[in-house]
Parts: sequence; structure tokens; C-alpha cells
Amino acid sequence: MRHRSRRFATPEKREPKVRINDAIRAREVRVIDGDGTQLGIMDPEEAIRIASGKNLDLVEVAPDAKPPVCRIMNYSKYRYEQEKKARQARKAQKNIEIKEIRLKPNMAGHDLEYRVRHAEEFLEDGNKVRATVRFFGRQIIHTQLGHELLSQFAQMLGEKAVIENSPRMEGRQMSILLAPANEARSS
Repeated sequence: MRHRSRRFATPEKREPKVRINDAIRAREVRVIDGDGTQLGIMDPEEAIRIASGKNLDLVEVAPDAKPPVCRIMNYSKYRYEQEKKARQARKAQKNIEIKEIRLKPNMAGHDLEYRVRHAEEFLEDGNKVRATVRFFGRQIIHTQLGHELLSQFAQMLGEKAVIENSPRMEGRQMSILLAPANEARSS
């Protein structure tokens, strides 16, 4: 028997379970008609009978209310519209990535210009840029060189970027976080 590792198992997405028709367990429910008018408080069997007479479903919309609120509606159409709204929300959502550019404290001018051009491309795409200076061996003594290099990097980007986090040390590296300038103005 093969055992499947938990590490590679995909987590299941659990959506809240909506009770419909015979799955409703409350003794009495508040019923709302399809057009929004309240039909009052009644037992679920009577509400299901009214819903089936209209070829619709009885759907529990507020299970925590006292008594639970149920609505008479076409459940499959309701689920389709909810999924459509969720798809639209995901489509409208913009994922901002943080791109990292690595620098060295003793970097020549042309190498720095090359990395500035890459940072400009990333910023134009709407991504944030983290410029990092890594100190090797005895270079850690000269952290002011890294600070000056990061300040120069940000200055070379000019008005295309806004400094979100100023240069700071994290272990053996110093980093600065830059955001697109147009994004900072809009928020």
C-alpha cells in the first residue's frame, strides 16, 4: 500500500455549506419570497411546499439568525451568479510582485546603469523593486558604501520610483524598497 505524503497534498477549499430544501433542520424559519416580500415565520415543510409550487428552492441565507432566514429562489442560478461575481473579482484583482535587484558595494558605474534600466522596466510593469547590497567577508565594515550605493540607485530612478522603505541592514545585506511613482500618487 502506497502512502501519499501530506506535504504534496493540495489543501481543499471549503466553501460554506448552504442548506437547501430538505437539508434545513430548524423547527421554524423566516421565509422571504423571490421578489423580497416577507411571508412570515413558518415551519420548513410548509415553506418547501410553497417553493416547490413555484418550481424554486428554499435556501437558508442566514443560518445564525433566530429563527433562520430562508429565501425562495432558483438555487442553481444563484450559485452561478455567485461564481460569476467571484471570477470578476479575481479578474479585477492586480497582483503586485516584488522584484529583487542585487548590487555589490564595489560595483562599477555601467553595471549600476544596467540594473537601473531593469528596475525601470519592473516599475513600468507595476511591480515593486527591492534593491539589495550583499556584503561579503570584510566588506561588512563599509556599510556606508552600501547606503550610498542604494541612495544613488534610488536617485538614478528619479521620478519613476518612490522610496517605500529607506535603506536598512538585515544581517549581511542592506536593502531598499521602491514602488512605482504613479501607484503612490493614486493611493
